[in-house]
Amino acid sequence: MPVAATGAAVRVRLAPSPTGTLHIGTARTAVFNWLFARRHGGQFLLRIEDTDRERSKPEYTTNILDGLQWLGLTWDGDPVIQSERIAAHRATIQALLDSGHAYRCYASEAELTAMRERQAAENRAPRYDNRHRDLSPEQEQAFIAEGREATIRFRIDDDALITWTDLVRGEMRWAGSDLGGDMVIARRAPSDQIGDPLYNLVVVVDDAAMAITHVIRGEDHIANTAKQLLLYQALGLPAPMFAHTPLILNQEGRKLSKRDGVTSVSDFRAMGYTAEALANYMTLLGWSPPEGMGERFTLAEAAAVFDFERVNRAGARFDWDKLNWLNGQVLHGLDPETLRQQLLPLWQERGWATSGPAAELDWQRDLCALLGPSLTLLADGVAQAEPFFSVPSADEAALQQLASPGAREGLAALSERLPASDQPFSAEQAQALLSEAVAAAGIKKGVLMKSLRAALLGSLQGPDLLTTWLLLHRCGGDRPRLERALAAAA
Repeated sequence: MPVAATGAAVRVRLAPSPTGTLHIGTARTAVFNWLFARRHGGQFLLRIEDTDRERSKPEYTTNILDGLQWLGLTWDGDPVIQSERIAAHRATIQALLDSGHAYRCYASEAELTAMRERQAAENRAPRYDNRHRDLSPEQEQAFIAEGREATIRFRIDDDALITWTDLVRGEMRWAGSDLGGDMVIARRAPSDQIGDPLYNLVVVVDDAAMAITHVIRGEDHIANTAKQLLLYQALGLPAPMFAHTPLILNQEGRKLSKRDGVTSVSDFRAMGYTAEALANYMTLLGWSPPEGMGERFTLAEAAAVFDFERVNRAGARFDWDKLNWLNGQVLHGLDPETLRQQLLPLWQERGWATSGPAAELDWQRDLCALLGPSLTLLADGVAQAEPFFSVPSADEAALQQLASPGAREGLAALSERLPASDQPFSAEQAQALLSEAVAAAGIKKGVLMKSLRAALLGSLQGPDLLTTWLLLHRCGGDRPRLERALAAAA
């Protein structure tokens, strides 16, 4: 597979627009760029495309940068801020005007709207009819005298044939006649000025200035690539190589959008997904790992084998079950202290783990060791930890168990034998107490075990009962719960 268009070291870029939070599709594009750069010992650069003045906001830039850092997608050098390069963009547009590759178009919005409506009525595809491509000086002066402002358009010949070798899709061919007519490269402005430069022009100028060797982006940019290659040619600039990756689709096979719910990386993070799992899953959205690698891997492991030959052309459907499985695998593999560090801020937001035995590191680590194997999301570590920090209400199944024959007798016998919370209490001692209570109450052990779970957790579901009991005893939480259950059953 070709690596560089000019023999230079690989240089790729992510160019997000700060008009919203970091989208999962943009993040997946970042992953593929990062993996390719790291595979070839190249550089992964960042450019903030903030030329949409009305919609670009600093808080979105912060969100994008924070999201990339959280995912582990570190970039090389300082981010390029596109709005700071407008002088270079305008200079390039002037050069295109001077060379005859671009011209001023004075068609009004009303005229363009009428043109599009006529094309629609005739079942033709919308396109600019190049009406002002060859204005005489006298015609141009007449429009200026009317007070008309002009856009600047780049000439696209209908008989042009644009070809390139796409690293994902192979040989690509695009006819100039399919590009919608001459392309606007600067917004409307007085005839002696150059208006705000537009996307296709500024991307070419900035990619050339950054010496980008490979442009890796979604397949929805393919038409833009054809237009941009014409600009590279007109400007006498070497073009990068292109790789157009598949779109991320929802379960119905449509492009993933806000209508599908969570699409922002910060939302996934708030839901309790880990950076490792999300980055792992995004790598699988359109890329097939080599045989024997499996689906669970780190970014570094993927970078060692990543190439575009294993990137699919078809859209990648978002699979929540697979993401949840990967996230669970990450959480299950964390040692108790690492998991504690991730859960502690969430607990403290609830006012938990701030004082008493529950604030002790050993107690928190033991709780994480208990909960870790059952977690799918970090948020589960809040829901499942709640009964250890506050007395839970008993659900219907727990109430029925506490009212069942032998439940009160067994809990009473156990409560009578329960040591004080400041006395050492081992698993062996707990088993012995259970056996003594069962014998004293004359009930089966299963009745006592279910009743004890209902008393301690307010539910018949939960983690290992014996470990749960020992943890609650260490913080003095078991006796009050037993007494409450006995009072309710009286």
